[in-house]
Amino acid sequence: MGKTVHFLPDKVNINVEEGENLLNSAAAAGVYIHAYCGGDGVCGKCKVKIEKGRVSSDKNIQLTEDEHKKGYQLACRSTVIEDVEVRIPETVKTDGKVLKRKPKTTRSISARSLKELIGDWQVDPPVEKRFLKLSPPSLEDNIPDLQRLLKAIKKGCHECEIPNFDHPQLLMDLPFILREADWEVTTILLRGKKEEEPDRIIAVEPGNTTEHLYGLAVDIGTTTVCGVLINLNNGKIIAEASRYNAQIAFGEDVISRIIFSQRGNNLKKLQKKVVDTINEVIEAVCKDMLISPSDISYIMAAGNTTMSHLLLGLDPKYIREAPYTPVCSQFPLTRAAAINISAHPSVRLLLYPSVSSYVGGDIISGVHACQMHKSPELTLFIDIGTNGEIVLGNKEWMVCTACSAGPAFEGGGIKHGMRASSGAIENFHIQPETFDPMIITVDHNAPLGICGSGLISIISELLEAGVIDQQGKFKRHIKHERISKGEDGYEYVLSWAKDSFKNSKKGKDIVITEVDIDNLMRAKGAMYAGYMTLLESVGMSFSDLDRVILAGNFGNYIDLERAICIGLLPDIDRDKFYYLGNASLLGAQLSLTDHKRFRGRLLVSSLMTNMELSENPQFMNHYMASLFLPHTDMSLFPTVSEKLPE
Repeated sequence: MGKTVHFLPDKVNINVEEGENLLNSAAAAGVYIHAYCGGDGVCGKCKVKIEKGRVSSDKNIQLTEDEHKKGYQLACRSTVIEDVEVRIPETVKTDGKVLKRKPKTTRSISARSLKELIGDWQVDPPVEKRFLKLSPPSLEDNIPDLQRLLKAIKKGCHECEIPNFDHPQLLMDLPFILREADWEVTTILLRGKKEEEPDRIIAVEPGNTTEHLYGLAVDIGTTTVCGVLINLNNGKIIAEASRYNAQIAFGEDVISRIIFSQRGNNLKKLQKKVVDTINEVIEAVCKDMLISPSDISYIMAAGNTTMSHLLLGLDPKYIREAPYTPVCSQFPLTRAAAINISAHPSVRLLLYPSVSSYVGGDIISGVHACQMHKSPELTLFIDIGTNGEIVLGNKEWMVCTACSAGPAFEGGGIKHGMRASSGAIENFHIQPETFDPMIITVDHNAPLGICGSGLISIISELLEAGVIDQQGKFKRHIKHERISKGEDGYEYVLSWAKDSFKNSKKGKDIVITEVDIDNLMRAKGAMYAGYMTLLESVGMSFSDLDRVILAGNFGNYIDLERAICIGLLPDIDRDKFYYLGNASLLGAQLSLTDHKRFRGRLLVSSLMTNMELSENPQFMNHYMASLFLPHTDMSLFPTVSEKLPE
């Protein structure tokens, strides 16, 4: 149930879910509270007074007994349990003047129901388990074991063909399984790829194992591999996990990995690394549910074209050479065990198809999930990651492209960058007069680094506060202890090592540097130039759009105003923005749950026309113009122009 938090003296209201952290609530409302320990409860700076209502909070040593009695709490250690009025104490400067307070405009991307985008789906997975009680053979009834099994299945109105002979082990084991199980077995049936194709038996297990029917949906990202374990009997997600793609050791982007794959036995090394990463994800989700990897009966995966090639051991050499031709765009149904993925020996792995060398199955999966191919609305679909992919169109036509944004949005290439895991700075505000930070970390632990959403909020806040200019450079005239020249040029200290016990042991300050800012500007510039080039190719502009759908792992935590402020997203009507989340994973999840929805994937790829940005001269012009905060043409960002200092 939603609760209202009223902040004083800012006079700002925000509706939050019951149990929301109070410091998070303030940040979401654009209200500044001095806090630099990330919410770990050790700096004691986020002291607030609860004037009406109640919060649930820890008794903290940073507060005295008298302060507790007067209603003071640490915002970072308090959760909202009812409507509440919160007063933030005034800060008095050394000259006796009170610091001015001006709440920021913040806005999350539309929280409209996902159902509006993805529609309905049924629990009708591509694999089914069926428990059978067979009558034992006799002299009067001595038909072969396989025919006996098929006869029992056909009683349930299922057509099954004899398993392919590329898997003779099934027939070799069948007589022994049937007899050891006393003729009570469970068959695993694989549905035909087309509606007219009959089901196939892919495994026979002793006893009744129908309760243990699990599938794994996987997003094979260049930087991160994410997986969700689904109970295919009810379609519910029961566990999820993610791991850094171990291929990073051989290059942070697809181009460097393609180059690496061309030397010696490196292609097999890359394949092993991604398989090992998937197996780590499998091990993690199975451990959570106390099941065995052999209980997984199907794997649905999506990845960009290079990642799909490397997973299957296909040579990606010609993906990066004009005219940019992959080995294939429709990937074969693969036995997972054949490439050493930990799962049931019969498990099939199916990858979403690609469109081109740089528009892969991950984007097909996302567009498929949000049903863009069925909608009349002109939509700009953006998947922000190491390889940014963009689709423009509707049910009549689609044009797509990809650009190398780099790993900055996932914490890569940033001095203190990290995934959005515990201790990552995910939100940031700055006091425009004192330049003191308000830091919020994942799980409210001591700051350990900066994730993608944190990076966007930090640079946006520094820009609006006038700490950096539109070229991403720190203003040298500002004299402040947090702004100084470090080993990588000028930097802003987000968290001193001495302010966190965990960090002090490592002896490092958490900083944002000009090099970090430059890396983000290049990443966001590539994305924005991609939007502009794609729209111009069909004679359109941002004003023609009905919707912008944002996908990507970190988009859930992006503040829309900040993403627009730095020039990552277009400055248009905010109500046109939707957030889909990890769309690649969502599409795989839906297809794993409902095989009829999955069959629609081919329509998506058939509608798409690919554009190679590297062959488009306008892209480089737009890219160079975008290497500015937010852009060299400020007429494209009218609302940002109003916020920036003179």
